Amino acid sequence: MADMKESNGAEVIPMKERVANEDDRSSNPDAVVLRRQVGLLECVTIVVGVIIGSGIFISPKGILENTGTVGASLLVWLGCGIMSSLGALCYAELGTTFPKSGGDYVYILEAFGPLVAFLRIWTSLLAIKTGTMAVLAIAFAQYCVAAFYPICEPPQSAVKLLAAAILCGVFYLNCVSVTWTTRVQTVLTFVKTIGLIIIIITGFVLLFQGKTTHLKDAFTGAENTDVTKIPLAFYAGLFAYSGWQYVSQITEEIVNPSRNLPLGIMISMGLVTVIYLATNVAYFAQLSPQELLNSNAVAVSFASDLYGVMLWIVPVFVSLSCAGSLNGCLLSDSRGVFAAAREGHFPTVIAMIDVKRRTPTPAILCMLPICLLMLMGDSVYSLINYLSFTGFLFIGITVAVIPYWRWKFPELERPFSVPMIVPITFLLCCVFVVGVSLYSAPVECCIGLVITLAGIPVYFLFIYWQNKPQWFIDYMRTFTINFQKTFMVVYQEKKTY
Repeated sequence: MADMKESNGAEVIPMKERVANEDDRSSNPDAVVLRRQVGLLECVTIVVGVIIGSGIFISPKGILENTGTVGASLLVWLGCGIMSSLGALCYAELGTTFPKSGGDYVYILEAFGPLVAFLRIWTSLLAIKTGTMAVLAIAFAQYCVAAFYPICEPPQSAVKLLAAAILCGVFYLNCVSVTWTTRVQTVLTFVKTIGLIIIIITGFVLLFQGKTTHLKDAFTGAENTDVTKIPLAFYAGLFAYSGWQYVSQITEEIVNPSRNLPLGIMISMGLVTVIYLATNVAYFAQLSPQELLNSNAVAVSFASDLYGVMLWIVPVFVSLSCAGSLNGCLLSDSRGVFAAAREGHFPTVIAMIDVKRRTPTPAILCMLPICLLMLMGDSVYSLINYLSFTGFLFIGITVAVIPYWRWKFPELERPFSVPMIVPITFLLCCVFVVGVSLYSAPVECCIGLVITLAGIPVYFLFIYWQNKPQWFIDYMRTFTINFQKTFMVVYQEKKTY
């Protein structure tokens, strides 16, 4: 077992050696490493906090529009929750089998080699992850600024300035302290959950008062449903559930990951699925299907006739919900960039750690300029649309690691494993989603594929090619030294996986 290596040279670390590595880290608490500070509660709040963003306020309209009936829309919400839970369980097995931070980038690297892994992190850094953070910042700013412009559209300059401010604030928090980042994440997750619970309680009070008109005949008109649009409803629902894979990117910072990672994921997915279903039932207690379809802000439409002067709490909860998702995304995504730099796929300085704060400051900061640039134009939404297709494609490739690795190394110790039917089912779901994407938006998918494949020459030029000119090597060395002096960062001193 100790000598097992994949064809690409990636070492399979036996469980005894993994435990020894963790003990070695704890024996030297002053070592400059990413510390294990994320417990079970933080795992839950990261997953729940990332998933519950703007999706629950946007997707109900898209799902109802493509299903046609209340009953079918609720079934889609449940189906998307089950599908997302299957994927989350697969990532839980991968996260405990490969005890490295970096999430799907690391799993693909270990199983399918550096090129495919680089394309994954390339698309993530270029648009998928950074674009998502930019959109969350814009959503936060829009809801905040709207309070000052109740009867007209707020100026875009104000929205973008506030979006840039929240981005800089969240990035600063992540650079300063992992402990405070997770504390803020926990608080924001509780706040946004309370906001949805208020909506749920209000809706169920209405149901007990007899307002069940829109739910009594939930499947009325189902015979007129266009079956070809059902996949698009699932696509909208999966957008609302997206984010369940984020916590696996910080494996090296989780306390007892073999227990807390899978347990945190299972608790989170159960909570989110129940909250989403209950929230949608509450919506239909107040809003008719047509009213929901006519609304561009479902939660605001729900509360407008119920909360009176307290209506302002809804946009506050929505904005805090977006802020929590933004914070959780950055906490997780920066570790993916850090892991890629540690493997040589980004400049080595990005794999360094702040000597005092023990945060991956370079990996965090390298994402900020990209996010800010995206705020300057309107192309961020187009980029995300183009690369959503490749996002699901890479998730499918990641889950395919499970059957491949079980065939390749059946005797490898796995602290947590799922029945083989789980990854197989989820793989079929990924094929379904990718197929729907190609069917519904072939041009956007082709553009996304071109952007992804554009990473191949970048890989061969900057990573695979070893005999680079001396001037380039000298420049990178000088840049690295100056960056280290400015930000007080060094390579991690102990192996943490």
